[in-house]
Parts: sequence; C-alpha cells; structure tokens
Amino acid sequence: MPQFFIQRPVFAWVVALFIILSGVIAIPKLPVAHYPSVAPPSVTITATYPGATPQTMNDAVLSLIERELSSVKNLLYFESSADASGSASVTATFKPGTNPELAQVDVQNRLKAVEPRLPQAVRQDGLSVESASSSFLMIVGLNSDDGRFDEIALNDYMARNIVEELRRIDGVGRVQLFGAEQAMRIWIEPEKLIAFGLSVNDLSTAITEQNAPIVPGSIGASPALPGQKVSSLLTAQGQLSTPEAFAAIVLRANVDGSKVVLGDVARVELGAQSYGFSNRENGQPATAAAIQLAPGANAVRTAEGVQARLAELNQALPAGMSSSIPFNTAPFVKVSIKKVIHALIEAMVLVFLVMLLFLQNIRYTLIPALVAPIALLGTFTVMLLAGFSINVLTMFGMVLAIGIIVDDAIVVVENVERIMAKEGLSPKDATVKAMKEITGAVVGITLVLTVVFIPMAFSSGSVGVIYQQFALAMVVSILFSAFLALSLTPALCATLLKPIKPGHHDKGGFFGWFNRALTRMTTRYESRVGKLVARSGRVMMMFVVIAGVLLLAFRQLPSAFLPEEDQGYFMTSIQLPANATTERTLDVVKAYEEYVMARPAVDGNMSILGFGFSGSGANTALTFTTLKDWGQRDGVTAASEVEGVQEAMSQLNEGTVMSMLPPAIDELGTKSGFTMFLQDQRNQGPAALKAAETTLLELAAQSKIVSDVYSDGLPAGASIRLDIDRQKAEALGVSFANISEILSTAMGSSYINDFPNEGRMQQVIMQADASARMQVDDVLKLHVRNSRGGMVSLSEVVTPVWDETPLQMVRYLGYPATSISGSAAKGASTGDAMAEMERLAQQLPPGFAVAWTGQSLQERQSAAQAPMLVALSILAVFLVLAALYESWTIPLSVILVVPLGLLGAVAAMLLRDLPNDVFFKVGMVTVIGLSAKNAILIVEFAKQLREQGKGLMEAAVEAASLRLRPILMTSLAFGLGVVPLMVAFGASAKTQHAIGTGVFGGMVSGTLLVILFVPVFFVFVIGLQERVSGWRAARRPSSLQPDNDIAH
Repeated sequence: MPQFFIQRPVFAWVVALFIILSGVIAIPKLPVAHYPSVAPPSVTITATYPGATPQTMNDAVLSLIERELSSVKNLLYFESSADASGSASVTATFKPGTNPELAQVDVQNRLKAVEPRLPQAVRQDGLSVESASSSFLMIVGLNSDDGRFDEIALNDYMARNIVEELRRIDGVGRVQLFGAEQAMRIWIEPEKLIAFGLSVNDLSTAITEQNAPIVPGSIGASPALPGQKVSSLLTAQGQLSTPEAFAAIVLRANVDGSKVVLGDVARVELGAQSYGFSNRENGQPATAAAIQLAPGANAVRTAEGVQARLAELNQALPAGMSSSIPFNTAPFVKVSIKKVIHALIEAMVLVFLVMLLFLQNIRYTLIPALVAPIALLGTFTVMLLAGFSINVLTMFGMVLAIGIIVDDAIVVVENVERIMAKEGLSPKDATVKAMKEITGAVVGITLVLTVVFIPMAFSSGSVGVIYQQFALAMVVSILFSAFLALSLTPALCATLLKPIKPGHHDKGGFFGWFNRALTRMTTRYESRVGKLVARSGRVMMMFVVIAGVLLLAFRQLPSAFLPEEDQGYFMTSIQLPANATTERTLDVVKAYEEYVMARPAVDGNMSILGFGFSGSGANTALTFTTLKDWGQRDGVTAASEVEGVQEAMSQLNEGTVMSMLPPAIDELGTKSGFTMFLQDQRNQGPAALKAAETTLLELAAQSKIVSDVYSDGLPAGASIRLDIDRQKAEALGVSFANISEILSTAMGSSYINDFPNEGRMQQVIMQADASARMQVDDVLKLHVRNSRGGMVSLSEVVTPVWDETPLQMVRYLGYPATSISGSAAKGASTGDAMAEMERLAQQLPPGFAVAWTGQSLQERQSAAQAPMLVALSILAVFLVLAALYESWTIPLSVILVVPLGLLGAVAAMLLRDLPNDVFFKVGMVTVIGLSAKNAILIVEFAKQLREQGKGLMEAAVEAASLRLRPILMTSLAFGLGVVPLMVAFGASAKTQHAIGTGVFGGMVSGTLLVILFVPVFFVFVIGLQERVSGWRAARRPSSLQPDNDIAH
C-alpha cells in the first residue's frame, strides 16, 4: 500500500482532501453537549389531590399506581413521594438504552388499567405522564419592573402565552410553572352562611347548576315545514365569565321577590388557582418556569431554541412586563468545550515544537503537522455517522489522540530522514526502503492502540456510555492516523523532502548543541543498557518490587465517579420546621438573599418558595445562585461560596439552609455527593423508619469519612386529627357525606367546574375565607344541614386531637423509605463515603436496607467494571501481538512494561491528591497502550537484528539505542500534548486535571523505565525461551533413527 501511494502522490492528496471535506461538513452538524446523554431514561407520573394528607395520597393513589408499574418492561427502579401540598409523583427509571417514548407509552397503558380506581378529585385534575431529566436546564422568568403587574397577573400571562410555546420547542421535556394561572375564587364567610341558614353544599349545587353551557340549537333547521325560508342559530349565555356574574348567582328566592345571592355569603374575585408557590428574582417578586430536558436531547441546542423563541415572544409583552433567564446551565457547556478546544490547539503547538526540536527542519515538521488535523477531521465525520456529539469526553479523546496521531507520522519521517542521512539515497528511494522496514511496526502499534480501547466500548450502564465516547474518538482517530501514515505521509516524504547533504547533523547554534547532547546521551544510554542486560536477573527482581509498589499505591487511591466541577452556580435548599407558614419561610429567604446579593462574585439569585427537589410545602424554598464569569471572580469558586453561605446561614435562629453544588452530570440527579434510600423492608411503620433514620444520621455525624449527611425529605410535623363521632352524627340526622364535603371544601378547597376567561377555560374554586380557617375553633364553628332541614354545628360531632404526622411519604421500589444525602469528608472520596454509609447501616435494627440511586448507583457499577476493563485491555494487547509476531514469548516482553507505565500514573494522582475516577481509568488504559507502543518499537527492531544473525544481547542493545530518538520524540510530543490539561484553570479544570495528570505521570515513568527495562525483558524472555527449547532438545531420547536426527 505505501508503494502505491509513493508512486501516486496526487491520489494520496485526493483521498486526504475527501477526508478533510467530509470533516468540515460534519463539524457544524454535530450537536454540542457537556456530557453525552448518560442517564437512564425516566418517566414521571404526577397526580394532584387538593387538601389530601400524604398518608391518603399514599394509600389511595400511589400504592395503586406502583402495583401496576412493577410489570412495565425494562424497569430499573421506581421511587414515589407524596407531600402535604396535595401533589404526588412516581418516577420510574429504565435500563440504559431503553427508548424513552416507548417507555412512556408503556407506563400510560398501565395507568389506564388503574385510573378508574383512583379518587374522583384526582381523575378530575388528570394524571400527567412526562419524560424529562430530573434537573433544570434553565429557568425562564417574567417580572414587572414598575410594579404594574402583581405575581398573579404575571403567572397568568406566563401560563397563557409562554409555557405552551416553550413546550413546543424541540428538546424540551417538561416545563414546570412555579405559580398558577387565574381562577374564579369564591371565598365563603361561614357566619353569613349560618345567618341565612345555608350550607356549603347549597352553594356548590347552585354554582354547578347556574354555570353550565347551554346548547339551544337553531330555529328553522331541517326537516322544516314547507315555505320556511329562514334558519337562524339560537345562543344563550349559560357559562358566567366575570366575578360580578358569579356574585349574582341566586341561592334562594322568596315569593315576595326578596332573594339571597352568592355575593351575600361569599367574596368572589379572580385569584390564583393555587397559592403553593411564590418566586423572587434578585429580591423582587416575579414568576418563573423551569425547563427540563427531554431524554437524549441536546442542552446547548435546546437552550438556544428557548432563548430565540423568548426573544420573539418579548415583542408581544405588555408594557411594564419583561422576561429574563435568571438561571441557565448551557453557558458552562460552551465554556467547557471552548477550554478543551484551546487545550487541543495548545497540544498541537507543543507537539509541533517537539518535532521541530528533534527533526530541525521545517519540511520534516510540516508533514506530521499536516497529517494530524486530517485524522481529527476524519474522526468528526465518523462521530456524526455514529450519532455522537462534540462533548468533553470526545474532545478529550482527541487531545489524547493528538500525541498518538503525530506519532505514526513521526516514526515514518524520522526513519526516512535516518536512511537518507546514512545511505545518501534520494527522498523517493529512502521512503520506499523506510516503509518496507516500518510498515510492520506501524500496523502493530495501530492494532495495539486500537485494541486497548475496544474493551471500554463494551462496558454497560452510564459508565459504558462515557467509555464509548472516549473509545470511539480515540480508536477512529488512531485508525485514520495509521491509514495516513501508510498513504499520505510516504507520498509527502517522497515529494516534499530534499536530499540530505553529508554532515547534515553537524549543525551549529542551539540545534548543534542539542544534537551533540543527544548523541552523548545515546552513547551513555547504550553502555548503561549493556550493563543492565548483563545483569538481567537482578533487574527482573527490581521489576517485581516495582509491581508490588504499584499494587500498594493503587490501593491508596480513593475512588470517585466524576470530578465535581465549578459549573458557575450553586443551589440552596431552605427548610423550616414542619408547621412554618410561607411568611416565616419568606423571612429566611430574604435573609439569605441579603447575604448572597452582597457577595462580589454573585451575578444573580432566583428563589422559589414552596418548592424543593425533595418535597414541596409552605416550609420549603429552593434558590439558584448564579456566579459571574470565571474571569471576573478573583479566584472565587462555587465551592468556596457554598462554604461561605453555610457559615453565614448557621447563625439563623430558625430553619436549616443547605447549599450544594450541582452534580457532574445533570441528568444523574439534582446534587453532588451521594444519594441513598433507607428502606423499611418489613413495613415496621413510619415511627420505626424515622427512628432508624435518626440513628443513622447520628452515626454519620460521628464518622470522619462522611460529612453534611442529612435527611432529604420534609420533617414530620404537628397536626390536628379530627375524630368524627359517626353514631352521634347519624342520631342528629347528619350524613357522613355532608361532613366530608364541608371539611374538604371549607378547609381544603373544592374545584367545582370551569368558566371561560378571555378565551381560556379556567377553574371555579370554592374555599372558606382566610379569616375563617386560621384556628381550630374556626373548624368547629362550621355548620352542616341535617335531614330535617336544620343546621348542626360541627363541634357537636367532631373532636380535635393534636397528633404528629409526616409531611411527606417516600417509597422506593414499593417499600416505605427515606432519602438521605451527603458528601465525602475532606480527603475522602465518594466511594469511601458510600462504603462507610453501608457499614453504619449494618448497625441498625434488622429489616432496614440501604439502596443506592442516581449517580451513586452508576458509581457502584463503574467501580465494579474497572478491574475487568484493565485486565481485558492488557489481554487484548497480548493476543494481538501474539498474532502479529507469530510467537507467544515476544508479546510477553512487551506486556511486562504495563506496570512501569501505571506506576507513574498512580504516583502522579497520589501527588496531586486526585481520586481514581472514570477519567483516570481512561488515562490508565491510554498509558497501557502507550507503554506497549514504546516497547514494540524496541522489540520489533531487536527481533529484526536477531534474525540478521546478531547475538541476543547485541541485538537488544543496538535496537534500544537506535530507537531512543523516536521514542523520546514521540513520548515528549505526547507528554507535552497533555500538559495543557494538567495546568488547566477555570471552567471544567478539574476534569482536565483528572485526565491529564494520570496520563502525564504514566508517560514519564512509561518512557524512562521502558527504555531501560525493555531490552532486559527481551533478553530475559527470549533467553529463557532459548534455554527451555535447548533443554527440551537435550532431553529428547536418542533412540530416534539417525536420519530423523539429521532432519532435526
């Protein structure tokens, strides 16, 4: 193949231009993401039951839904929670690779079977089934700068005109409005009801009867009488549309013309459909809607789509109203990718300089510099075809590949240059001769480097997706680079290079000094290797010691999943005691906002009262605090801000304020650290579960390995249980249905029917006025009508009792559970923290079990797969080499270098105090490939020299000194290629450190130790083989026929 292209350089260029062209076309089409879509798809079912307690929700709604869910295909796990806000959700998570749309349809089909058994109020509001990631991509807000619009008006505008528009954007999975549209609110005044002798049921009956659409038909319609010439529609206003019309609904009319209307016993107004949430942007009232990504959607593209649509909708906003995006995670993605592209360019420049230093000629340097970008462009084309995105992982794969790509070209160019200098051949002849020598080595190196990454592509789960990104980016670019090394590079060598004059290496100046130093070093190296080869036994003993040290050091490395990045924002969860009202929560939020807005690094803050990722209620709030750009912060990080907030907020006299960083991968949960469920598998009851949770948290507080471990749900709170005396009620002629209706309408709220309001159907909701539901006595003052037409006070049949109830009930896989979150203490990793939590949980009473979820579950799987990955990679390299060299012993002398490379990688990670995470595992596999590559260069030549009849030691020493220059050059090129990653700062710096450090350390030890040990391995292994075969030949029985002996 190289000969074909050396004769046809134009053909080689045409092939290269095709690769360039396809790459240039592919790049703009590739989606950009921070991480690929790694989270298993999930489907969320949401139900609302106004006024219901978590226990009622659990029994009447969730348990029925969960029973059906267990039979859904490909289900990984499901969790459900119900809280005091009257809403409940079940989230079913599916195995990675499941089609999210099919999963959603499957869930909807199962729900159809159970829907008729759900309470009327739940069916009336409808069950929503949505598939979206758990964390927020961005928050869109509306605010009124001059105070012209209040929060209800802003919410209504948002619900009518913006939410539906956003839902239509490609990539949006769910739009969650923190607020509610308008509704016709009928606020009953119980005293007036009693005065007029009316009950709540009379009101709801009257509204239902008088606010109903009328369908009168038309006059003169067919079949008509003969002679009818006109037909005309009849219309009648059945539904009411203004507060005045509702207030005029007649409840009772007397013969004398006097009447009682709704306005006499209730206040009617256009209010909000629910008062559960309120929002504040930078300390001002606002409205907000959070956007969650659809499974597999692209964050950057979706965010751009939302921003573009908002800009169009802004033109229609009423005067005095403006929209904003107070929180957006997409900029971080762009900055991260930019950083990696910078690292890629820096790597290319550094590699170019290394080549210039060694080859000392712009023409020689130009060839590898031309080939590298072509190989990368080819990789982009394959990425587009394989449906991959430009993300941190594929880009890192390319940064790592740069050194390898340039490598193949360097090996070719360096060899051509050596033959031209030594034998004085013309560039074309030298290229032909060089390609004959090294085609085998290039193919060998390529096979080894591709095979080493292939096992990664077969790992499963979310981790598998991450490894696949690396594996594809690196394998494809290495294959392209090998193809170019055998086609374009020789063609360029034959056409671009000039014949070398004798004495070419005797240069003056810096290059002359460098050449002399390199020659001196090579001579010294040769004598050192000669001595080492002679003492192969001792060197092998040293090797065994090194392998032992590596094992010990590897055990010291803490484990983690992915580095936690400074993503430019943090979240804060604010939780007050269970019985706190919105007013008390607002006071804490204001104190928090005051502190945060005074911080120089903070750009903005969005607070959502009534909402939390772990449960909603009047006593919770969640804030998103966005920091300024990395360059404008004076070294402040999100982590340091979080510590500052924790310290400042610990002085508050009520409520707990927990600030946390977002997770490394948004789709895998809503916060960093670990998340687990403590399951009550024996159904011992809420009290036993609470006691077990308290014990576990107390144990965790004393541990040195975990920190900030807290219960992720809402606390239990005091409640008032109403005991109804059913016998007495029946004796007084009061039906139980009437008692139930008056309680749920007056104290909860009752959705009666709908009314048309400016082209949109909105709800009519009835509830007791605020002044009539503040104290227990207000409940007892309510009156209910008995069968004889008289009014009976509730205090006759109801006794209030103080009690304690949970504000939230959580179930995991159908068992009652409680969610616990936390993070690793300083110096420990999440892997250690998870092991510690499991150890502590063993001290709990029997029947309680720990179940990991989200990112923690994926981390568990990742840790389990790692040893297999490394072992498979090493085995794959060995088998490929055995096939290439048609020998079992030569590959052994190559494989023995693996510990030498890994030693440096592990040492570098320990020195920088970095954990063994997914990126380090990728680095480790890369180091295995590269160490093996350096060894192949020496072993391949030693084998050729041995076949030419040289002695074993002589062949090893000569091969080592011949290949020293290209090995140093390619290793320096590769090592310097990852230096930009090691010294990175700003966005996604931690990720770059994680990957660069291990590879750099591995490269240093892999080069320094490999050039010393490989000749020894070669001599030791081949010598051993020759001794064994000699010994076997000597032991053969001499009874064989003499002619057989001669044949032998």
